[in-house]
Amino acid sequence: MTALVLIVALALAFDFLNGFHDAANSIATVVSTRVLAPRWAVAWAAFFNFVAFLVFSTHVAGNIAKGVDPHVATLALVGAGLAGATVWDLLTWWWGLPTSSSHALLGGLAGAAIVKAGVHSLDLKFFGETALFIVVSPVVGLALGFVVMKTVMAIFGRTPHGLVDRTFRRAQLVSAALYSLGHGGNDAQKTMGIIAAALVASHKLAVTPGKSPSIPIWVVLLCQTAMGLGTLSGGWRIVRTMGMKIAKLEPVGGFSAETAGAMTLAMATFGGIPVSTTHTITGAIVGVGTTRRFSAVRWGVAGRIVWAWILTVPGAAAISAGTWIVLHAFGVD
Repeated sequence: MTALVLIVALALAFDFLNGFHDAANSIATVVSTRVLAPRWAVAWAAFFNFVAFLVFSTHVAGNIAKGVDPHVATLALVGAGLAGATVWDLLTWWWGLPTSSSHALLGGLAGAAIVKAGVHSLDLKFFGETALFIVVSPVVGLALGFVVMKTVMAIFGRTPHGLVDRTFRRAQLVSAALYSLGHGGNDAQKTMGIIAAALVASHKLAVTPGKSPSIPIWVVLLCQTAMGLGTLSGGWRIVRTMGMKIAKLEPVGGFSAETAGAMTLAMATFGGIPVSTTHTITGAIVGVGTTRRFSAVRWGVAGRIVWAWILTVPGAAAISAGTWIVLHAFGVD
């Protein structure tokens, strides 16, 4: 029982870190366009992170919980997966890189499971879909960002700049709220799935083979709260990269990027697919930036971010695999 409590506590710490690390995704545009001061922006995002459970089902969480064969999943394996994701998140936060906590978590689980029992211990269909959406989600975000921005430009093309600016300063409050809702709906569910996997491994939660377990309401509320508190703490290093270095945005651009990102996250969450909020909003910002001119995007910064994305899954997997090997050497399986 003590081991289970420790794993749940570690999972909630990761969830807090996820909110802290990925706060930039929710608030970078609204801060960089100076629509909200940073402290009000994080409070706005944290609130909508928390209430996301009222909008979205726990489809994503259930898929993650069955991502590793229940006969292979143990508390030590789940703990090693969390350690890999947490260490990777801290490293990339320190480097100021907006990487995906979601893919770090899945990479962590996969690394420990593969070392313990081989590739076939994973739900390969689920992991394959998730890997596909590493590419799909930023592309969809980019395309929607471009389309939304072009549509707005067509509608407001002859409106005085001052009026457009004032209009979209107000509208960006709504788009930021929607994006934060999508962030809380998709990202908090990843930790719910991890805690559910730990409960299954310790025989505290029944699951039908091949089916997703039902997520207890106390797990849902704890995870949404931890993510909201993490977002409230903010991650200013990454806010700077996301909101100010990729492309310079005005309120109309911030609105378009957040709206495109929110649409992408909602589609993925209703489909039960864990996607990266980081990848999604970065793609949307790039899409908005390219409507002005191709050179408006700082491609050197974007390239650095893409390399961080590529390295996230193997990086977190390597750390978690090493952690599991050390635990196994000490007789903890």
